[in-house]
Amino acid sequence: MEIRNYMKEDEIGWVRCRILSFLDTAYFDNVLKEKESYDNPSIELVAVIDNKIVGLLDIEYETEERTVCSRGKGLGGMMWHIAVHPDFRRRGIGKSLLLEAERISKDLGLNRIEAWTRDDEWVNKWYENNMFVKAASYFHVFIDAGEELRGTIKTEIPGLYPIQTFAHYVGNNREMIKNKFKRVHECNCYEKQLL
Repeated sequence: MEIRNYMKEDEIGWVRCRILSFLDTAYFDNVLKEKESYDNPSIELVAVIDNKIVGLLDIEYETEERTVCSRGKGLGGMMWHIAVHPDFRRRGIGKSLLLEAERISKDLGLNRIEAWTRDDEWVNKWYENNMFVKAASYFHVFIDAGEELRGTIKTEIPGLYPIQTFAHYVGNNREMIKNKFKRVHECNCYEKQLL
């Protein structure tokens, strides 16, 4: 396996790897058609086996405090993507990508990495096993047509009928939200200090 910097020619393999790796997670419907680009500098790594992208990791990092990350002091990096192709899991690829990203982050003078993920137990365990600490959370709420939508989302545009809505819930009545809507995910913020 080779861990190296992402190149533009990797885009199709990157997208395929991300899509396949997200299919059995709470992010199954978070499909990208092209690789994101970032407003700030970034660490963009891929893991390659037999010329195939089997893992990826993207961190956008700060050159000015609190311009990318939502928490902490000093310069941090936001890990927007980490994924391992399902046929190549449990081989240490995610850990290898993370270790290389941490090495680069330290060289850049970053003091922490921040990451957000939904409530897949095995994904959250991976963060915890890699020394990330849960720092905060809120809800991702998917609101479907019918009873869920009624009285929740309204429009003043004639002829426009909402069918589905995605929302963030940052309030304190979490039980009410979980009881009212079928698809609610806790979105967890993890932080890792780089020493």
